[in-house]
Amino acid sequence: MTQTPYRPAGNRHHVVIVGAGFGGINAARALADANVDITIINRTNHFIFAPLLYQVATGLLSVGEIASSVRQILANQDNVRVVRGNVDEIDTANQIVTSSDDGVASQFAYDSLILAAGAGQSYFGNDHFAEFAPGLKTADDALEVRARILDAFEKAELATSAEERERLLTFVLVGAGPTGVELAGQIAELAHRAFSGGQYSFSPDQTRILLIDGMPQVLPPFGKRLGRKAQRELEKAGVTVILNAIVTNVDAESVTYKSTKTNEETTVFTTTKIWSAGVQASPLGKMVAEQAGVEAERNGKVPVNADLTVGELSNVFIVGDMMSRDRLPGVAQVAIQSGEYVGKVLKAQIADEVAPEQREPFSYFDKGSMAIVTRFNAVVKMGKVEIAGFLGWMMWLYVHVSFLTGLRNRTVTALTWVYNALSSKRYNLPTTSGQRHISSGTSEN
Repeated sequence: MTQTPYRPAGNRHHVVIVGAGFGGINAARALADANVDITIINRTNHFIFAPLLYQVATGLLSVGEIASSVRQILANQDNVRVVRGNVDEIDTANQIVTSSDDGVASQFAYDSLILAAGAGQSYFGNDHFAEFAPGLKTADDALEVRARILDAFEKAELATSAEERERLLTFVLVGAGPTGVELAGQIAELAHRAFSGGQYSFSPDQTRILLIDGMPQVLPPFGKRLGRKAQRELEKAGVTVILNAIVTNVDAESVTYKSTKTNEETTVFTTTKIWSAGVQASPLGKMVAEQAGVEAERNGKVPVNADLTVGELSNVFIVGDMMSRDRLPGVAQVAIQSGEYVGKVLKAQIADEVAPEQREPFSYFDKGSMAIVTRFNAVVKMGKVEIAGFLGWMMWLYVHVSFLTGLRNRTVTALTWVYNALSSKRYNLPTTSGQRHISSGTSEN
């Protein structure tokens, strides 16, 4: 039976937003008082504050402290409908989006479409690495990584040989961007502070943490000076930083990397590998690009026009990690600002204030970048201003608390950070048997 695509009752302009990350949420908010109906299609019912996933993965925060219901975030907007589903097809000629949820297909007719589906992990053509080295893009990823980390310590407790324990207590992180650096620092703190005091029969100081990257420095976007400072702090915390090296193989028991200077290959035996070395935009971008006569880039990002539309499709917008424009980085601020921009230009268009051909071009304002390296130590870059150490750490705390959604999340997270700074204890370390089975590869994904 042919399904009639959903369209809200009445004649209002219908905006369909695919994705409820920073881009999608901010686009919807910008349309709060516009004469439109909005349908948001998202794979889950929550918005996740992705920059803090690494803290869930290391037991500092719980998922509930960085995730909020999309419906609750937009509860004050009476022009929004939220539906859960994976978008399978976009027909730009007939302006229909098809999604599915647990095998049930749904169709949505749109007048304007905003693609804000973000990006996943890229393994640079080696997708089989994912089974052994998960990324850190979703709440499920964070829980799986946490289970793998904690499972390694539990198995090390029962290890019957020094070689087996060494393999279990060796953690390899691929990619020295903000996620890799922050995760390496937190695993070091977990091993040397949270697990100290005789909790295990072995010394957690036996833990080895390797951070591997093909670039000549950590945190390349932060510049050489802050990169060197971050590397020194990581090494002081017990992290081994391996630069100018590309990973050539990952399997259940090891990681092999090759020096880009000498071509020498080294194999590290480890059970726990985490990948943060690249991103691949949602395949929906390529799907739409082909229909618009535009060629997507190798990483799946789609070149967009000055008003963030695609090709000749003046009613299809791409924001955040899915778009390619002026070499903008894949950071939250780009998604936030591009989402807000699209919401505003649509609002003006629908109010007959600005025609599509008269839209002001999108302009990104760089508010800076920041990353925590270790406890009391962060690096911050705002234009030409570079800050490192305790002041950077305080700035990081303030900015990230302010961006969390909901008073409860802000309060609980701030108190957790203060407590953790003063104490070595962590209260978000429990894992379930289901998570443990996933971490060992014995459960279906």
